[in-house]
Amino acid sequence: MVRISAADTEAVFAALAHESRRNILLLLSHLGDELPSGYLAARFQHSWPTTTRHLGVLEKAGLVEVRREGRGAFYRLNRERIRQVVGTWLSHLEPASPEKTWTSSGPKSTKTLRNTQPKSKGKRR
Repeated sequence: MVRISAADTEAVFAALAHESRRNILLLLSHLGDELPSGYLAARFQHSWPTTTRHLGVLEKAGLVEVRREGRGAFYRLNRERIRQVVGTWLSHLEPASPEKTWTSSGPKSTKTLRNTQPKSKGKRR
């Protein structure tokens, strides 16, 4: 399993935060294996430099791969990267089970944690 850093997760979710970038990913996903930047830019109602900036953010986050050919650039969706980063983040939302373990100075599993009762201080009323 690939280890995903907090910086990777931040970069991917920051890239996914903008609607235009999510739409670019959807276009790449549904319309072809590889699409030219000009084709992508023509699909949006913003300027060419804005589209280029969005593509750069997606590339830097690793969500798209680019193949440059002369003055042209062709973009491809990196599905595996999306699965890895988003999947790892989603795994943190799984409910705790007795088998789940972690490294810490305290109890090493949820079962041990549940069995550990806090010691009361003072008198009971």
